[in-house]
Amino acid sequence: MIATSWESELYKYLGGIVRGWKGIAIEINGMPDHVHLLVLLLPCDFPSFMRELKANSSKWAKQHNRNFSWQRRYGAFTVSSSVADKVRSYIKDQKKHHAEQSFEDEYLALLVKHGVEFNPQYLWD
Repeated sequence: MIATSWESELYKYLGGIVRGWKGIAIEINGMPDHVHLLVLLLPCDFPSFMRELKANSSKWAKQHNRNFSWQRRYGAFTVSSSVADKVRSYIKDQKKHHAEQSFEDEYLALLVKHGVEFNPQYLWD
């Protein structure tokens, strides 16, 4: 779990990893059990980017919570520039938003809304 006492430092660390990939971290925010990032990346090997993002930030977070680990899986979506401001606002308001809807319900609704096929067996670890 991500504690409020070190979450802002984690978000800065994640932003540094994004910059290391020559990207721009537009917004980073989350909850104790997950994080949302809106980033602008150059074309890249995205699975390698995610592997580095998760591995390096996990090592950093273990300094604050030795039991910390990210889930095995992740969700990634492209966002057009026409809705980037709306996504950024959504990410900024994570705590308020999740007081009304769980992450799991939100994620399933997002997949369904955009017609993303999925097997429920592989959604949660």
